Amino acid sequence: MENLLEIKNLKTYFYTDEGTVPAVDDVTLTIPKGKTLGVVGESGCGKSVTALSVMRLIDHPGKIVDGEIRFAGRELTQLTEKEIRKVRGGEIAMIFQEPMTSLNPVFSIGNQIVEAIELHQKGVSKKEAWDLAIQMLEKVRIPMPEQRVRQYPHEFSGGMRQRAMIAMALSCEPELLIADEPSTALDVTIQAQILELLRDLQRDTGMSIMIITHDLGVVAEVSDLVAVMYASKVVERATTKDIFANPLHPYTQGLLASKPKVGQKKSERLQTIDGMVPSPLHFPSGCKFHPRCPKAQERCREEEPEIRVISDGHECRCHFA
Repeated sequence: MENLLEIKNLKTYFYTDEGTVPAVDDVTLTIPKGKTLGVVGESGCGKSVTALSVMRLIDHPGKIVDGEIRFAGRELTQLTEKEIRKVRGGEIAMIFQEPMTSLNPVFSIGNQIVEAIELHQKGVSKKEAWDLAIQMLEKVRIPMPEQRVRQYPHEFSGGMRQRAMIAMALSCEPELLIADEPSTALDVTIQAQILELLRDLQRDTGMSIMIITHDLGVVAEVSDLVAVMYASKVVERATTKDIFANPLHPYTQGLLASKPKVGQKKSERLQTIDGMVPSPLHFPSGCKFHPRCPKAQERCREEEPEIRVISDGHECRCHFA
């Protein structure tokens, strides 16, 4: 299967007064054409910085210091700012975590979609761009799109703002959509609708999706492949089926065990992972997960494991997997 996106040994560091922050450290990921990769992990694991690195949106004091990001055969890290602008939005689109802060409150929803269309689709008239904006709102199932297109972000509910963001992202028919926590802060019903919408749009357009989340329920719902990140590194990669049927890394096992189960008794306590994700300024020696790992041994404290192929398509960064 041909890969649309190939990230190899990516390192993105932030140089602060307190020291160097290795936010993304030696990350390797692939997304085949027409497939969905779920990137999962707690806050602070490097998921969003990985996505922003793909978009080349890392600002000072951050910098991509090493690695490759190949998209449709092109090396994105070597493109000029002018060249990457054509890719960004046109070929790779991103839905950011909080739609209210991503939408400009002083412009109508339609104006913001039209701006994206005019920027990336040369030769489109103003009327054609507005007609396309209405079509996109209709495509993401916003009712009365002809009226809604003239409204402002504060007139939309949270779920509708997220749909408007998806409409804007897809208005230029990108090959890859990066969705950063697309269902966070939405109630369960609206979350399910957003995920169903993404699945339907992928089926209709054939685009690839990278979905970033801390929710394994979202991963199970939409992803073909899963990458589990912890403390700036990928600790496990596999198909969604393999991750749920046979999780190998203790961190992945902990994440799955902490999810409520159907039929679970009220008296049963949910399992938790002790401790917190360490600060990237003070990562522990050896395996970064060892202070929280119930299976940690002396080797884990002293030696950082390499990611290894355990079985066909299933890779894990653990000494004892």
